[in-house]
Amino acid sequence: MPYPKIRLAYRVIIDNSSTSAWERYIFEDTYREYLMQQQLYSDKEKPVATFRELLAENPKAEKLHFLTGMAAQNYIAQLKENFYRMTDVLGSTFFPFVNYKLDIINTDINDSSKHKIGITLYSPLLTYLGIINNCYLVSLETQVKEGYETLMFALQPQLSICYYEDAQINDLEKQPIP
Repeated sequence: MPYPKIRLAYRVIIDNSSTSAWERYIFEDTYREYLMQQQLYSDKEKPVATFRELLAENPKAEKLHFLTGMAAQNYIAQLKENFYRMTDVLGSTFFPFVNYKLDIINTDINDSSKHKIGITLYSPLLTYLGIINNCYLVSLETQVKEGYETLMFALQPQLSICYYEDAQINDLEKQPIP
């Protein structure tokens, strides 16, 4: 019996209260990058201080998520596609990811303490075997087989299924039409 495929998303919030060195570097570098890039979208005669105000004035400022995120790219690459702060229930396997997206929650050009970003890490496609004891039971193996080596990630805030592919629908699509 084929199982559904899913992709998990884990969101890390980085702000002035973040304490790890990795987060502090991202906090500082993305704030500096925002200060430089926001000038492209800000009205010189009537500047606004916060990102939300800037978005209200100039919808093209939406590009600042991507432009500011470039400052975090090297820090994300250092993780080598494993987020070490989030482990499986055994504490031995780290959260695997293949892609990420940075978004600016808010920031202020006059006050760096108000800078707040989110980084969402996206897992590779996983075989979804169900939820057991408030944990996602998944496998990195995506081919149909008799048994699977599994991982269990606890259900928790900031962790979500962001993609679901129903195996039975796909299995029906592969059936020959009589």
